[in-house]
Amino acid sequence: MTSTILAELSHFGLLEFSGDDAREFLQGQLSCDVKALPPWHAQYGSYNTPQGRMLASFLLWRGKDDACYMQLPHGLCEPVRKRIAMFILRSRVKVIDVSKDWMLLGIAGAGAKAAIEEKIGAVPASVMEISNAANGAILKLGPERFQIIVPASDAARVRASFGNRVEPAGYEAWDLLDIRAGIPFILPETQQQFVPQMANLDLIGGVSFSKGCYPGQEIVARMHYLGKLKQRMYLARIDATESPLAGDRIFGSGLGGQAVGMIVNAAPAPEGGYDALAVMQIESAAAGDAHWKAADGPRLQIRPLPYDVSA
Repeated sequence: MTSTILAELSHFGLLEFSGDDAREFLQGQLSCDVKALPPWHAQYGSYNTPQGRMLASFLLWRGKDDACYMQLPHGLCEPVRKRIAMFILRSRVKVIDVSKDWMLLGIAGAGAKAAIEEKIGAVPASVMEISNAANGAILKLGPERFQIIVPASDAARVRASFGNRVEPAGYEAWDLLDIRAGIPFILPETQQQFVPQMANLDLIGGVSFSKGCYPGQEIVARMHYLGKLKQRMYLARIDATESPLAGDRIFGSGLGGQAVGMIVNAAPAPEGGYDALAVMQIESAAAGDAHWKAADGPRLQIRPLPYDVSA
């Protein structure tokens, strides 16, 4: 049994933004600072309503010919493409869904770097940097976690080339790594539920407070500079036999049945039960008084994230 997994990330899709005005256009639409993103680098971000509520969270990178690629859950690709295209107007921008053209592969574990360098090419030196090789592009998400972007027509051959160097895994294994890294992905069930800071987008580089306007910017900035954030996203363990789902409510035992939060993402943990990212009232998380689906339901056991939630 190997300690390195390879997962096909077909539950994600890709939108391609190209044209002379692509970056300028995205700068005015997204929460992250697109103009400051160097070539062949990636960052997290969100696309919000004018009320500051997230319609999508995503991974965005600059690629070939200065095109930008937005990676987000597959089910949101067409709704986001359709909505954002409404605002292109006279800008020289083209947005298309290229999900069928590319395959995303996730590889993680102690042997990930060596396996990639043997079969694909040199891995990037820094986290969120992208390197190119003959067989595709390599994005470094962490010290032992990488994403490979390859043409869909070449995906089967690339997967097979790793042989027994990796253990095939389902997308849920990759989701678990995102969850434990504190990286949320908005799903249809959680659209318009959270301001970016509630889901910690500001803590993972997904919100710029120095750039110009974008939908929801005034509300996001006001919460940052003037408001007191009452909810944050936490990593929690839930001992349950049934899978928690995005959008499931979280309740406190002492609030008369009032909901105190919501599940953002969840995935089965290898040791049993489920790990989840949950946005909830800071006070409830601190008191350990958060229960899944009912006030007397399974308790959410708060676990540390790799970044400081109190920031």
